[in-house]
Amino acid sequence: MKQLLLLTYFIGLGLFAQDAIYDPLKSKGHLYEYANFYDAGNLDLTLDEVSKDSLFYNNVLESENHSVGFTSNNYWVRFNITNSAEQATTYYLETARPVTDVANLYQIENNHVKHFKSGDKISFNERQVKHRATVFKLDLPPNSTHKIYLHFKSDGETLNIPLNLYTETSFLMMNYSQQLFLGLFYGLLFLAGIIYLFFYTSLKEKSFLYYGFYVFSIGFMQSALDGFIFEFIFPEGGYLNSRAVLITGLLSNFFLLKYCEHFLKVDTLLKDFKKVYNAIYVVLSVLFVMLFISPMTMEIVYPLSNLNGLFSLILILSTVFTMRYKRIAIDKYFSIGIFFLVIGLLGFVMNNLSLLPNNFYTLNSAKFGSGLEVIFLSLSMTNLIKNLRIQKETSQAEALQKSEEISQLKTYFMSNMSHELRTPINAIMGIAENELATSGNSETRKQFEIIKNASLSLLSNVNDIIDFERIEKNELKLNLEAFNPTILLHQINENWSEEAHKKGLEFKFEIDKDIPIKVQGDSERFIQIVNNVLANAVKFTKEGHIRFKLNCIQQPNDICRFSFRISDTGIGIDDENQKSIFDSFNQMRLNHQREFGGIGLGLTIVKHLVELFGGTIVLESKLNKGTDIYIDLPLKNVAVEKEVAYEVKKNKKTVLPLHVLVVEDNKLNQMVMRQILGSFSHVSFTVVNNGREALDALKKDVYNLILMDLQMPIMDGYEATKIIRSGELGERIGIIPIIAITADAMQETRQKVIDLGMNDYMTKPVNKDLLLDKINGYNTSENVKLRTA
Repeated sequence: MKQLLLLTYFIGLGLFAQDAIYDPLKSKGHLYEYANFYDAGNLDLTLDEVSKDSLFYNNVLESENHSVGFTSNNYWVRFNITNSAEQATTYYLETARPVTDVANLYQIENNHVKHFKSGDKISFNERQVKHRATVFKLDLPPNSTHKIYLHFKSDGETLNIPLNLYTETSFLMMNYSQQLFLGLFYGLLFLAGIIYLFFYTSLKEKSFLYYGFYVFSIGFMQSALDGFIFEFIFPEGGYLNSRAVLITGLLSNFFLLKYCEHFLKVDTLLKDFKKVYNAIYVVLSVLFVMLFISPMTMEIVYPLSNLNGLFSLILILSTVFTMRYKRIAIDKYFSIGIFFLVIGLLGFVMNNLSLLPNNFYTLNSAKFGSGLEVIFLSLSMTNLIKNLRIQKETSQAEALQKSEEISQLKTYFMSNMSHELRTPINAIMGIAENELATSGNSETRKQFEIIKNASLSLLSNVNDIIDFERIEKNELKLNLEAFNPTILLHQINENWSEEAHKKGLEFKFEIDKDIPIKVQGDSERFIQIVNNVLANAVKFTKEGHIRFKLNCIQQPNDICRFSFRISDTGIGIDDENQKSIFDSFNQMRLNHQREFGGIGLGLTIVKHLVELFGGTIVLESKLNKGTDIYIDLPLKNVAVEKEVAYEVKKNKKTVLPLHVLVVEDNKLNQMVMRQILGSFSHVSFTVVNNGREALDALKKDVYNLILMDLQMPIMDGYEATKIIRSGELGERIGIIPIIAITADAMQETRQKVIDLGMNDYMTKPVNKDLLLDKINGYNTSENVKLRTA
């Protein structure tokens, strides 16, 4: 009996909806309650065929946004509407989803039919109302009744049948509210996408890349669902427009999974889950291909893509829960953002699958969920940026520490290399110079001359490498002292004149007669500048001549400008390579190293040294014609009167005998020092092997000067000097002058020995004349008496 009553109720409801007429001014309830629908399946029926009442019997709309799920069937809706007013009235009917392929409205009054088109299978301009949504305009004359038929068809997408009737004013207000809501939503997505793609370009963290693409794909999917893709991008409809929702939906699914995978570090923390992620990527690829095979396969993709999206959300939640179960830290904002995303997309997917009723919240759940998700995931990405910054700062601190360690190791290596290379060079040059001074055999002298020149070449390369290392660290300094430039320049002239003549080159040297007797500067670096430039001139000239000219120009404040011009008729340099001629290792880039030798640092060091002097260097050259180099060095002129007086006083000074303690561990270097010191008639000496023996020797004998090597076994020169200067051996021994004689030519070493209390510093190979000058500098009666008292 109860079942019979229910059947009678539903039949009556159907008849009511079928026969009732909806009056917007007087009727109670909603328009959908006065409408019936008919599922025509694959039948393309005409209006006459569907106007039979029996077709719509009992098929009532269940809600104001009735859904029939995923379908490609033809659906018809019918209702009656009347205008009981005394004046004409216009209404706007919003129906179907914006992505519905076909939406036609038939308005019948007194057997007169009006036909209006909508849907995204036609051109946007063919729509009766130019609106992103499916909207029809109903013009109702006064006191008139109309039958309305609606025809809908989709390609497999979810089909909704809403019947929302608006007056002109309420339609405008509804549009205004939607524009505010959609503007906020799409503006948020666009801003977030741009920001995180920008972060990716700066930080190269893939989480930002995938998240940016995910946000944009979500935005495009929603804009396709809202009809904006059709309105603004594909207004003619067509192939891509009909697939826009599926394409953007599959892409958003893919980028969401990739983002979560990278953000949560699934590949390293949950390797088993990585396989599931990969499986979904395969499914997404298959679904994407199915879109373009046939309309039938595309229809299947609609429910499958939604089910795949649902499974993807479950996978993401499972990943989060598993990580929390394993006590793996997860950003709290990420968890909150994923929660809102899951709720929003879950509502959207379940609504598409007809598992949730249609209402404002379920229809817009994806927008609400995506909007809140973007906010909270943006906060989590902010934390990621903070963590990346902390990691970067930590890495930078570690890199800085490692760099400092490497720098110290490099300095230690360069110091050792300098010592280990200079030590044998010192011995070789010492022996060669001794043989040249004593041998009368011309053939023997020629051979030792070759040995000496080869040693000088090797020493020059070692010095260049060490100087380049100093330049890189900005530690190359000048050691200012007074020197006679004339003597040095004539020595340079003699050396290179001989080398040029050996190659059959003409060598001409011109020097200004007004050159000062003494100037203040670094004599060693002064020589190095001129030597390096002349070395290149001789090296790169096969025939012709070399000109070496110096002019001195007096300037205010006792400054004398030394203007050098060194010209050759060598291979020259083309215009392009002149731009980089002063760069390091330039010779190697010019492919000259095999033909001419050298390591290509000479001009780089020259330029740096010239700038340290406060001078300038200019190069002019033509390929296969030759090269001119102009160097200007401003040097302070030392007062001649003072220098002459000093020289007179120095020459009148009584030469006193000196007893020198030589501390040197290398046997060859000991031999060289014996030969050099043995040639000084006023010098006696004792040689010991290390610092410990030096301390013992100082206790047993009286010495006026100590020549101290630095790197030695048992006790090095640093430790021995520290003990001497501490006064531990007595006040008299504590003030003995100490000259460091070392193969370590590093600037740090020079400064270190001075800071330690040594009086002077010399590098190996030992220059005999320079050593004599330094020894005689301490050869005064006052110093000798003080030390022997």
